[in-house]
Amino acid sequence: MSDTILCPKCQSEFTYEQDNLQVCSQCFYEWDPAEASTEGKIFDSLGKELQNGDSVIVIKDLPVKGAPKDIKAGTKVKNIRLRPESDHNIDCKIDGFGSMALKSEFVRKA
Repeated sequence: MSDTILCPKCQSEFTYEQDNLQVCSQCFYEWDPAEASTEGKIFDSLGKELQNGDSVIVIKDLPVKGAPKDIKAGTKVKNIRLRPESDHNIDCKIDGFGSMALKSEFVRKA
């Protein structure tokens, strides 16, 4: 029974495979199991999964609108908070800049 895939919509255990998709026989929801495994997760520039509270390192100089200087490559940012629904999906505080929102494609996990 451990190989049973639950429906992500209604949590029914009565699912079956059709072509490359999984189908729920209760609510008729169709999904690709390969896409469902990464849905809602945020990855850094090297493909490592990020979690709330992680530390990251900025990989390139990032200009900050309204600030006299850039965030330099190699800057370590501690205790990040993830926002999967946003384009700038990392909230953090950077010394000398304050609260910022960064894109995960410009950081790597420390």
